[in-house]
Amino acid sequence: MKSARRGGAGFTLVEVLVALLIMALLAGLAWQGVDGMVRSRDDSRQALDRTVRLDTVLTQWEQDLRALIDTGAVPPITFDGQTLRLTRRSDDGVVLVAWAVRDGTWQRWAAPAATTVGALQDDWLRSQQLLGNEAGQVRLSGGAGPWQIYFNRGGLWSNAQSTGDLAPVAGAGGVALAAAAAAAATAASAASEPAAAPATGPQPVAVRELLPDGVRLVITLDGHTLTRDIALGPGGA
Repeated sequence: MKSARRGGAGFTLVEVLVALLIMALLAGLAWQGVDGMVRSRDDSRQALDRTVRLDTVLTQWEQDLRALIDTGAVPPITFDGQTLRLTRRSDDGVVLVAWAVRDGTWQRWAAPAATTVGALQDDWLRSQQLLGNEAGQVRLSGGAGPWQIYFNRGGLWSNAQSTGDLAPVAGAGGVALAAAAAAAATAASAASEPAAAPATGPQPVAVRELLPDGVRLVITLDGHTLTRDIALGPGGA
């Protein structure tokens, strides 16, 4: 009788250890499953954040190009292999914008809106000395590799660093206004002096590159190549 009661009193130590081992294995498997779900959720969230940010960047890129304007004071759009500079309209004047890839980061810099030719020309010179840490510099995307810009002229794409079609600068806004003011001053001073003999022979005519019909962006981001084409209307609008 005493031996029977002792046999039914409970689990042996071996049985308890086996049960604990099984529970530990189940808990480990469950934790791996939960950890995988959390990692997958985080990766999906990061991918979504990158996609949303990239969409925002490309929207800004398109808006800059859609607002492109040729003032005649500085080149409206140029690309030197690292930085793309352009002039765009804004409610307060004309803004000089510089897009660049520096140290694996795609960046955008915008100068304050300029309302005079001199201010815009100063912004143009300043944009050629950017280091990437100036006020107004926005880091758009990391993991950026080599990039290239192409211009479309007459239905053909060509490297933006090659020479495009040329045309006289007559009618260019900033230059035309400055020339008109200079001509008026010259006429006023000449009115009080004897008339000079008219100049003979052909007069020099300044020329500049025409705006492209479209702009193609080719850039490497996180090991993937992104291509984006933007069509420009007459006058860059």
